[in-house]
Amino acid sequence: MATENITDVTDTTFQSEVLDSDLPVLVDFWATWCAPCRALAPLLDELASEKSGQLKVVKVDTQKNMRIAQQYKVSALPTLLIIKNGKEVGRQVGNPGGISGLKNLVSGHV
Repeated sequence: MATENITDVTDTTFQSEVLDSDLPVLVDFWATWCAPCRALAPLLDELASEKSGQLKVVKVDTQKNMRIAQQYKVSALPTLLIIKNGKEVGRQVGNPGGISGLKNLVSGHV
């Protein structure tokens, strides 16, 4: 589900794309069968476009990349993580409540 502003990340690329990123990263753990995940997708794209150059937005398909989801103890979808300087600094389980909820989640980290 990558777009112009969002990158798909795998178990293999998580280190280089997320943990080694110079920018703060919003990680969306999702699955194709998850309706709230699909509803969140256009909002993530909007946020990624608006915060381009300040925030990196990536998606992890938990069905195909179970190792990284297990490592971060993702037990419900969607789960959003903020990773800054290689460390988790924020977490939201479930839809954050529209674009304003997403902005509140990342505020203070970008």
